[in-house]
Amino acid sequence: MNPLLLRLRLTLVSLAVLCSAGAVAHDGVLPDSTSVDTLSAPTAKWYRQLIDNGFHINDPDIDYPGFWRWCVGVYNWGDRTFNSYDPDYVVGAGKNWKAGLKSYNWMENYTLLFPHKMRVNMVSDVFSDVGAYLSFMAVSVGYTLNANDVFGHPVANHHNFDFNFCCALFSANLNLSSTSGGTRITRFGDYNKGEHLSQRFDDVSLSSVGGDIYYFFNHSRYSQAAAYSYSKYQLRSAGSWIAGAAVTHQNINIDFSGLPPEMLEKLPGDYEKYRFHYTDYGLIGGYAYNWVLHPKRWLINATILPSIGYRHSYEGATEGRKDMFSTNVRAMMSVVYNHRSLYASLVGRYDGHIYYKSSYTFVNSNNSVTLNIGTRF
Repeated sequence: MNPLLLRLRLTLVSLAVLCSAGAVAHDGVLPDSTSVDTLSAPTAKWYRQLIDNGFHINDPDIDYPGFWRWCVGVYNWGDRTFNSYDPDYVVGAGKNWKAGLKSYNWMENYTLLFPHKMRVNMVSDVFSDVGAYLSFMAVSVGYTLNANDVFGHPVANHHNFDFNFCCALFSANLNLSSTSGGTRITRFGDYNKGEHLSQRFDDVSLSSVGGDIYYFFNHSRYSQAAAYSYSKYQLRSAGSWIAGAAVTHQNINIDFSGLPPEMLEKLPGDYEKYRFHYTDYGLIGGYAYNWVLHPKRWLINATILPSIGYRHSYEGATEGRKDMFSTNVRAMMSVVYNHRSLYASLVGRYDGHIYYKSSYTFVNSNNSVTLNIGTRF
């Protein structure tokens, strides 16, 4: 391996204050009972020793130079400070590496609610991405493909990017997504006698950027990583109250003017075009719980994270420039199965945003299901 690339890789690992959910440095033992042979000759390069022992960075036989030894010390400090658990409740998986396959499936839902129980509901196509990833501690690289195109069922333009970081104390997340078209109207006021329909509708677009960070109060006994990143084992059932902050920016455009005249006659409300363009600044308060059905085998997680705060609506939006009250909610559920070094999980997630006005209420949400299969080594 090129020494320069290896040094760059180790710098990323050491200096990121790796509160890695997969870290095992503070456990004080090697992950496996099998002894590890290292190069002990005085001429052996430290990075060669690290490679040969399987990247167990705290192996005392590794002869780090001064700077790299300092980096390992920084990592260990970060791991002790941000990633320590009560061993009666949570233990490390004993591996630094993970490799896996992922299937990510998501859809958008838009609903306009009007007085007298009138509503307009729109549902996007299901967008599917499949890919593979390789992780070392907190550093992960992966590649995904648009499964709709690969398997010959193309849908509307869509893009999605997720960044997630989780340690014992807190979780931080960033999401960027956009969709255009690929939507069906399933209810449209009292058109079709108010019954379900399936009308193709491409005049809707969404662009969304959101980030949040939240703290786990019972961080010594509850592990979010056990349920969502598979680098910890929850040994006993436990939950935690959660508090944090979130920022969300959304730009949504809906244009009904191109619909057939007989449908437009049944459109509730005062507008044929809607634009929701706003930024939310919210406080998060919620709760999460891990049910342990079988230690190191079956785990079920449920998490609810409502948020309230301040909303700023921009010029050009349907309601114009306004300062408003914001309400949003996130709900997650995970079912995890572990078998030795293997793991599989099914994760569901709902992100909902509610926009209140005197004459209508607008609710949009992102709904996703993710299947993960992988191995630790």
